[in-house]
Amino acid sequence: MTIAVLFLILFGCIFLGMPIAVALGLSSVGTILMFSDDSLASIALKLFEALSHHYTLLAIPFFILSSAFLSTGGVAKRLINFAVDSIGHVKGGLAMASVMACMLFAAVSGSSPATVAAIGTIVIAGMVRAGYPESFAAGVIANAGTLGILIPPSIVMLVYAAATEVSAARMFMAGMIPGLMMGGILMIAIYIVARIKNFPAQPFPGFRALFRSGAIAMGGLMLIVIVLGSIYGGVASPTEAAAVAAVYAFLVAVFGYRDMGPLKDKPWRYEGEALASCVVRNLAQIGIALPKSFFDEEVKRVVLDAAKVSLMLLFIIANAMLFAHVLTTERIPHIIAETIIGWGLPAWGFLIVVNILLLAAGNFMEPSAILLIMAPILFPIATQLGIDPIHLGIIMVVNMEIGMLTPPVGLNLFVTAGITGRSMVWVIRAALPWLSLLLGFLILITYVPQISLFLPEYIDQLNGY
Repeated sequence: MTIAVLFLILFGCIFLGMPIAVALGLSSVGTILMFSDDSLASIALKLFEALSHHYTLLAIPFFILSSAFLSTGGVAKRLINFAVDSIGHVKGGLAMASVMACMLFAAVSGSSPATVAAIGTIVIAGMVRAGYPESFAAGVIANAGTLGILIPPSIVMLVYAAATEVSAARMFMAGMIPGLMMGGILMIAIYIVARIKNFPAQPFPGFRALFRSGAIAMGGLMLIVIVLGSIYGGVASPTEAAAVAAVYAFLVAVFGYRDMGPLKDKPWRYEGEALASCVVRNLAQIGIALPKSFFDEEVKRVVLDAAKVSLMLLFIIANAMLFAHVLTTERIPHIIAETIIGWGLPAWGFLIVVNILLLAAGNFMEPSAILLIMAPILFPIATQLGIDPIHLGIIMVVNMEIGMLTPPVGLNLFVTAGITGRSMVWVIRAALPWLSLLLGFLILITYVPQISLFLPEYIDQLNGY
């Protein structure tokens, strides 16, 4: 009865059009009032504990802030130039470079819609001008953008780590090989289509231009080294690395690339300026601009936008944690686990059920909410069946990728529709052929666990565990 009422209220609120956070909160409070001995005061306490007791979640606003600085600060444009110079000369190279740019930006943003927005805004129009069909360009970017939540650092992985109390660092390690593999699969498919349809190739700019664009893009690329290097090397936790990433992204956008802030459009060196004079001038300018940057309108707007996104996401997480608390206190995961195990399902059969359930949920809910609702239910069943929690986490993340491309709540579809100015139906048709690659990849990830587990297990061996 408790299970029926809890999920009836939840899905009833969702179908009425309520925000997912409100639906989670109302269903949890309603179930507590009707069936639990908990007081209303305990609800306020649980909402507070939802975030204060999960140190890992503190990384989310930091990664969102760093992503906001990098998206606004023109890092995406420089990453695209580097990717085009690297592989633009291959058949279909501009589309392949777009995927490569998405992979690089995913490794500095942790967000799928942000990746689509930052990269797609530039490359879709560029691909159309180069002779690619617009539907092809939109489909490629919508799908490649999903790598934002698979290639670490990933906000969705942090949410899963907080919900199940597994290591966020191990989740990041586990996502590296699948993320690179999915990007490689997309590039191979693009190359095959480009050969068949005779898509254009860019002229090779030469190694000098390639090294130059790589050096210019290094400001953004170094963030990958700082974040992942510090986590994998055991120097910093994901939360500490996220805080460093936010500060670094601010410095790169405001003082490195100078796309915003008090030094906007001021060159590092004027033509004919002596090196010593250049160094002295820049040190003086940076010293004066640093305090001014905290009051700059553009910088304040970026911080405010990041704060709004962080508050929205953390409000969903707090209510989902309350929902998970109700599930735990009413022993709902244990009841469901005993029922499923009583059916005698083997591990491979359970994973089929998991994928169907998550693919269906991805049509209606935001990824973080799905993970926070489903993970406490699926986690105990998976552990009893001998499925590694890290492997289960990567399976859930890949399902969330597909959910980004399925209507009516596919966030990447909305972002792509906004960029192209086309209807949702047109965008869905453009993304559909590429979605089949993701579904095939999901099957591969589900039944070949070593793709996900190889890197974390190898690093554990190097550390002597």
